[in-house]
Amino acid sequence: MSNGSKRHGFTVRVFLPDGDPDGIKIVEKSNWTGRGIVIPRSMLIEARSREDLQNAGVYILVGPSESAALPKAYIGEGDPVLPRLDQHAKHKDFWTHAIAFTSKDANLNKAHVQRLEARLVEMASRAKRCILDNGNVPQPPSLSESDTSDVEGFLDDLLLCLPILGIGFFEHAPKRESGLRLCLKAKGVEAQGFESSKGFVVQAGSQAVKDDKLTASIHGYLKDLRIDLVHQGVLIDKGDRYELAQDYTFASPSTAAGVILARNANGRTEWKADDGRTLKELQGA
Repeated sequence: MSNGSKRHGFTVRVFLPDGDPDGIKIVEKSNWTGRGIVIPRSMLIEARSREDLQNAGVYILVGPSESAALPKAYIGEGDPVLPRLDQHAKHKDFWTHAIAFTSKDANLNKAHVQRLEARLVEMASRAKRCILDNGNVPQPPSLSESDTSDVEGFLDDLLLCLPILGIGFFEHAPKRESGLRLCLKAKGVEAQGFESSKGFVVQAGSQAVKDDKLTASIHGYLKDLRIDLVHQGVLIDKGDRYELAQDYTFASPSTAAGVILARNANGRTEWKADDGRTLKELQGA
């Protein structure tokens, strides 16, 4: 959550208006005035009749990147949303799904959604877990103190819904609050990390193998991901090795180990506690 407060239990309702699990989805959260709509690109024509898209809102276009391992995304705003989605259908080829968020009581105005857009672009830029198609980070408009608080509250709820929809690239790596710190030492590098509900977090300052000659047999996804992380400024060139500039969440311990070692790796045996036990042993499997 953007205000850093403790999370409590909540209910998210996902309605399938056409009865198709792969079709349009309407997303609502308990005690929230917002509403999300997930639209496959192939169903944009059907979605045009939805009243939600006639309101002011913020939207995210998501799809695979043609030349990268990380997903590609574009974040925008519209008042109303629909003309912007129609425009992107003509001029942006990468996206496969659009996720739009509007207010059920239509109390979001142009300045509100501009702030939402700016905050989401800022968060995605800092997390560096996607390839942003936005040309720059927009500056948020000036709002009153009360309006800013309302928009930030809307954003908090929006961010709680996104991971349920499989969108996790706005989330920064969590801090280790409990559990064992794990280490990986091999090929002259050393890295530290831990497991979290978000994935496997490798901590800032960890080292990664740089020698490109060692990557000849690496899985294509891992090779592309390493390239992405260098371009994103997550892996910093330190001469004979790379170093992580920030805490970074990977999908699994094996993906994290593969990026660190520049080879295919079993993270459950590569990551070890200080007493030498592997992650596999710690998990009792």
